[in-house]
Amino acid sequence: MTAAIFGVAVLLTAAFAFLNGFRDVSLSTALPVRNRALTPSVAVLLAAFFNFVGALLSATLAVAVSQTWISLPPGTAGLNILVAGLLSACAWGLLMWWRGIPVPSTHMLVGGLAGAGLASLAVGGSGVGGVDQSLLLQVVLPLLLSPLVAYSGAFLLVYPATWAARHTQPSVVNQRFRRSQSIAAGAVAFGHGLQDGQRVSAVLLLALLAAGYSDGGTIPLWVVLLSAVMITAGTLFGGWRISRTIGYRITRIDPLRGSVAQMYSALMLFVGALALHWPLSTTHTVTSAVLGAGENQHFSVTNRRLVIRIVGLWVLTPVVTAALAFVLALALSPLG
Repeated sequence: MTAAIFGVAVLLTAAFAFLNGFRDVSLSTALPVRNRALTPSVAVLLAAFFNFVGALLSATLAVAVSQTWISLPPGTAGLNILVAGLLSACAWGLLMWWRGIPVPSTHMLVGGLAGAGLASLAVGGSGVGGVDQSLLLQVVLPLLLSPLVAYSGAFLLVYPATWAARHTQPSVVNQRFRRSQSIAAGAVAFGHGLQDGQRVSAVLLLALLAAGYSDGGTIPLWVVLLSAVMITAGTLFGGWRISRTIGYRITRIDPLRGSVAQMYSALMLFVGALALHWPLSTTHTVTSAVLGAGENQHFSVTNRRLVIRIVGLWVLTPVVTAALAFVLALALSPLG
């Protein structure tokens, strides 16, 4: 039974990684396609390549997450928590993709695991283990503060960018920033691979630990490869529903502001993953930076009703996935 549930957990983790790339491809491709910096096919291929490279190099935080951030009960009880949490995250992610709403995969996963852990406690299990206090500061606060930092940073960076281009013809400015936006698209995809690849690897490590197949000290090569391949596959098959939201519906954004938003987003993702070892939501970072850069204009171009709806769904995401995972975990509890 343990081996069978472990197999299901691995398959669901692979599905979660695929959906991650499928939904998040728009974060790097929407703006360059919107501003005619890249064609859709070239943008997707560029995103897939850099997502793959980033995911291969993304194991920095995975061991810490699986050893310190979350501890699961051994055997089928721990695997059931993972299965319920992943099912909840995948279901909510598909619904939000269908509605064209960019919501963070990290919050879906955390909410799902928390809800499944509470269900395990409710039926007399041991649930999800305690959270290390130092990692709370490295995980929860960055996820909560990243939208504000991304919005304000992109808003402020528009000032020096427009000042530097003040004596240049608009057509020349657009041409130059279209080129830089092509580079920025690859940088965002690389940052996405760095950030989200380590989440997938961490979940696979948790499954290995719960099943007793690993001591958690090192990351097996197949774990990293599976994470990279599935995120890349999702990127190649990615849908464009969320791309329309980011590129056209949130705010009007030109090549200069699009380049500023994506470059700043990529910088935040790089620093978070490589220097500070903080997990940042690519969805939060890119969406907030696009909104901040687009807001810094002489006329109102923001769809505020849509922005309020998106922020509300960001808040609801961990709550909904926790509730759904709670129900799923109760249904799976007889197996544990």
